[in-house]
Amino acid sequence: MELQHPIYTRITVNPEICSGKPCIRGMRFPVTTLLGYLVGGMSMEQVLTDFPFLENEDILEAIAFAASTMDATYLPLEIVQSARA
Repeated sequence: MELQHPIYTRITVNPEICSGKPCIRGMRFPVTTLLGYLVGGMSMEQVLTDFPFLENEDILEAIAFAASTMDATYLPLEIVQSARA
């Protein structure tokens, strides 16, 4: 059973695909993989060239989806001892 995000319609989840991780349009291409390429230094143009089945809107929605999940995520933080005096 494939589920689709109500706002980011290019983001889908299927428990039988990529262990239920959010993916791009039902493909075996997780959002985290796409973001990893971008964080690793690939430009959007490079990603689109290397993965021709992706579309520009897929990348933009993946970024927006990731940003929106940060609003709903609790991150446990700790006080860091500053090395600066």
